Amino acid sequence: MKGAAGACAVAAISSVHASRALAAAKAASVDRDSDDILFMSATKLASLLRARKLSAREVVEAYIARQIAIDDRLNAVVMTCYERARAEAAALDARAARGDFAGALHGVPMTIKDSFDTEGVISTGGTYGRQQYVPTRDAVVVSRLRKQGAILLGKTNTPEFTLGGLGGINTTGNMLHGSTHNPYDLTRTTSGSSGGAGANVAAGGAAFDIGSDIGGSLRLPAHMNGVAGLKTTAGRVPRTGHIVDYGGVLDSWQQVGPIARRVKDLALIAPLIGGPDSRDAACAPVPWGDPDTVKLSKLRVAFYPENGLSTVHADVQRVVRQVASWLGDVVASVKQDCPTALIKALHEARGQLAMGDGWAWYQRLARKWGTNHLSPSMAEAVKAAKPIPASAFAAAAEKADDAKSRMLAWFSAYDVLICPVSEEPATPIDWDPSASRNFSGVLSDVGAFNSTGWPVAVVRCGSSADGRLPIGVQIVAAPWREDVALAVASYLEGRSGGWTPPPI
Repeated sequence: MKGAAGACAVAAISSVHASRALAAAKAASVDRDSDDILFMSATKLASLLRARKLSAREVVEAYIARQIAIDDRLNAVVMTCYERARAEAAALDARAARGDFAGALHGVPMTIKDSFDTEGVISTGGTYGRQQYVPTRDAVVVSRLRKQGAILLGKTNTPEFTLGGLGGINTTGNMLHGSTHNPYDLTRTTSGSSGGAGANVAAGGAAFDIGSDIGGSLRLPAHMNGVAGLKTTAGRVPRTGHIVDYGGVLDSWQQVGPIARRVKDLALIAPLIGGPDSRDAACAPVPWGDPDTVKLSKLRVAFYPENGLSTVHADVQRVVRQVASWLGDVVASVKQDCPTALIKALHEARGQLAMGDGWAWYQRLARKWGTNHLSPSMAEAVKAAKPIPASAFAAAAEKADDAKSRMLAWFSAYDVLICPVSEEPATPIDWDPSASRNFSGVLSDVGAFNSTGWPVAVVRCGSSADGRLPIGVQIVAAPWREDVALAVASYLEGRSGGWTPPPI
């Protein structure tokens, strides 16, 4: 009888777990997409355009009006091409009338981070040497999007060469275009370097944007601005036509991906920009997995609210723990686990490799584009940097490779890792990170996954205690498993609500 009673108890517990999982799945399946042209997903917008329930011209005009209405406060869009966009929209509408559609993004308005070349549109990269630079061809990712029917409205702000900001200013900014402001609180940072992209998309200034990420540059703005972002696996998306493109010691650190309001847009856009281009030698022809086929019930999840290298704000820790609890309803297992020593090793090696040549690579980039005066923060960094011996540089590279290998072995016990994007929600624009107790580890959680090259999705899963500032989480998956990261991100978006309209 005792054994029978125990079996009944186990059956009852299993039944309860199954009921919770079903309820959680139903909650996540609720369609939270907006009916507003400016705030609906790019996926829904593309569907309505293809069904001819909307015209490309009316959609473009709506987004142009929105940009004009908000950008005096955000300063997110630094260059526009409205007349060209109107002409392209009219041409696409004429094609649609004949039943001829350009592609998956027919008529969908986008902006593009100003570090990517755009044919016929000034592309400064935030540096004076390119203040009037007009590319003769699009960056590969831009070309691929335009061939799919996306319409470029303008370029979004980025720090100089995506790295050098304005001295003492804690947000995306440069000497050419000034600083960008967070749409949830105009006194707060957008982070960077894709800060203009994150702010503009969050506020409804474009359906999506493309960011680049060498040390959190896509993921941090997604977190700070409450949008969704995907840093793809190293080798997925060509960097050709980006101001910091391919080659050199930093080659494997920089990954490219979409920024949008909804996770389903990441799943739509990322495969459109991926794949070899016969220029970026790091790109590999690896097939994309379908997030819809991922079985959450089989996933093994690790999480950590802090990595032991910096102090994480209580609000951020609370959101990470809530995410772990939500996942406990639907996945095979959830375990708190953090490879602190490996993250520290990757973080330290990155620092040595990035500055080991005394920022000579950054100075070469400036000379290439005729920039004689660097931004204040980078000028100070370059002046202070001291080259290390070649033997120490080689040792740092070996240390990084060893840590990457051991990280892969550690992750073999899991399918997904949930962790913070940043130690805090958006901080004040005049906040000095060097005075923070977090500064030594401020990039450790994001930089580690540039070093490994693993795919990471970010989605808003909560807010600061006062409800004003968004908080995202990192969803890390194994190399080439963007489908797993996106499937989990989609579930979490359903539980949390994901992006919400800012007050601007």
